[in-house]
Amino acid sequence: MRNAYVQEYLRQIVLSLPDAPGCYQYLDASGIVIYVGKAKNLKRRVSSYFNKEQISAKTRVLVSKIRDIKYVVVKTEEDALLLENNLIKRYKPRYNVLLKDDKTYPSIAVTNEYLPRIFKTRRRTRGATYFGPYSHVPTMYALLDLCRELYQPRPCKTIMTQEGVESGKYEVCLDYHIHRCKAPCIGRQTHDEYLRNIAACCDILKGNTAKVAQAMKEEMQSLAAELRFEEAQAVKEKYDLIENFRARSEVVPGLRQDLDVFNIISEENVAFINFLHVTEGCINQAFTFEYKKKLDESDEELLRLGIIEMRGRGLGGAKEIVLPFPVALPEEYATVTVPLKGEKKKLLDLSALNVKQYKFDRLKQAEKLDPSQKNMRLMKEIQQQLALPTPPLRIELFDNSNIQGEDAVAACVVFERLKPCKKDYRKYIIKTVQGPDDYASMAEVVYRRYKRLKEENGTLPNLIIADGGKGQMEIIRKVVEDELELNIPIAGLAKNDRHKTNELLFGFPPQSIGLKPESQLFRMLSAMQEEVHRFAISFHREKRSARQTASELDNIPGIGPKLRTALLQKFKSVKRIKEAPLEDLQSVLGAARGQKIFDALHASAPE
Repeated sequence: MRNAYVQEYLRQIVLSLPDAPGCYQYLDASGIVIYVGKAKNLKRRVSSYFNKEQISAKTRVLVSKIRDIKYVVVKTEEDALLLENNLIKRYKPRYNVLLKDDKTYPSIAVTNEYLPRIFKTRRRTRGATYFGPYSHVPTMYALLDLCRELYQPRPCKTIMTQEGVESGKYEVCLDYHIHRCKAPCIGRQTHDEYLRNIAACCDILKGNTAKVAQAMKEEMQSLAAELRFEEAQAVKEKYDLIENFRARSEVVPGLRQDLDVFNIISEENVAFINFLHVTEGCINQAFTFEYKKKLDESDEELLRLGIIEMRGRGLGGAKEIVLPFPVALPEEYATVTVPLKGEKKKLLDLSALNVKQYKFDRLKQAEKLDPSQKNMRLMKEIQQQLALPTPPLRIELFDNSNIQGEDAVAACVVFERLKPCKKDYRKYIIKTVQGPDDYASMAEVVYRRYKRLKEENGTLPNLIIADGGKGQMEIIRKVVEDELELNIPIAGLAKNDRHKTNELLFGFPPQSIGLKPESQLFRMLSAMQEEVHRFAISFHREKRSARQTASELDNIPGIGPKLRTALLQKFKSVKRIKEAPLEDLQSVLGAARGQKIFDALHASAPE
């Protein structure tokens, strides 16, 4: 808790803040910057943090740690945006959103050498111009291949100087002979022509493919007019290459303006943002990244940070930004458009598709590194779908098994964090029900199960799933709530006419929960249902087999449990015991007992 001196000190700083745009920094007792923010009006914005009625619980934690406030006044809101971004990168404050940037995304580098090179890289240093990063790597390779096919920039890594070229220091290499390079290092391609080709490559990497194609078309027509048809044909082949590339990459043919497109998916603790830069209807820059939330930041705040981040990297820069909802940006920064239909809406939908795919990929990567994350995510999904008070860490399922009421049994399987907990599986022989009555059998087993857990203070489940529809759910509810006075959520997995699970039911009266059959959650619930089926049927088979075996051997005098086991181990079945010769039985039982058992087994056999 802050003492009165600190509170008064901070109050005096807030009172002296100017009514001007700028950035503010909050420092803790150690003098470390713990939060950086920007404001149109510094005094009004900082004052809001100390109004306890208007801030969230997370923000109150931040405010409790503030021991000093620093600020910088700037001329415009745009300056404040840029300064905030720079300060966050410099100080990495604890309570600011964390940009989880995957540094492994590759970029394309164009070096600033006498004979520039073009290549893929994952590191950014001085001495080059960079395009990207490219989250979709095939797009990057397609651009590199196009530049190589059109202009053959030198592929070697040798650092070449003007003095070296002019003095004849370098020698022609294999790349020249296989037409991957035009040998500017020995003067077979002029320096001016090489630089023009590199500039054309940069135009392609910027997305200005239409400009490059138009220049080629004009050159081709000029050469043809001069009757230089072979040279014109060579230019035409390059023109066809770039036109084919444009046809593949053009997503909005009718759009002839530069656009920056952003979309966002936000969750409780993280947000994913996709960025597309569109030039002449073609996407030439695409990037997706994520922010880890710290103080319940709104989607508008996060999207604004994402826009500033991309432009700070030199990506985008179009005068118009397409967004899914309005975001407050300085008027001189860009025009914001929120389309409801048309070509720009198609681009916004494409951006949404990209951000959903990125989120899915990140989840898959995380689940490979830590498989428990997948189960936790599915438990939260169950909690959300069924509006449960807590995630269902323990789930129990029941199933009955009998044939026309014979050998009636039931089974209970238990899942802890969606993993089978086999030590807690239970088998039940139905004791009070005569005939094939599934409802009465279910009521008996559920009552026995939870009456015992209640009496022994055992661990109760967070969710019970009935293998059946509304009828089974109601039977379980009557036992659990009305008879045992327990409060346990109950769901049901209902089957269709083809005896396939097709819906999840919840609530009373039960309502169908909309789950897609191809979803991970539906497949997981179906697997749990199959597990309780397997366990119940296995137990039923054991009981039926034991009864059938007992009916054949237990009625023969002189055969007890040990002897019966020995015979079955030797002959494998009752049928083989009856078919065995006397000598074989005597080898197991002895001469006298073997004769006695042989006579008993064949007493009713026809003569």
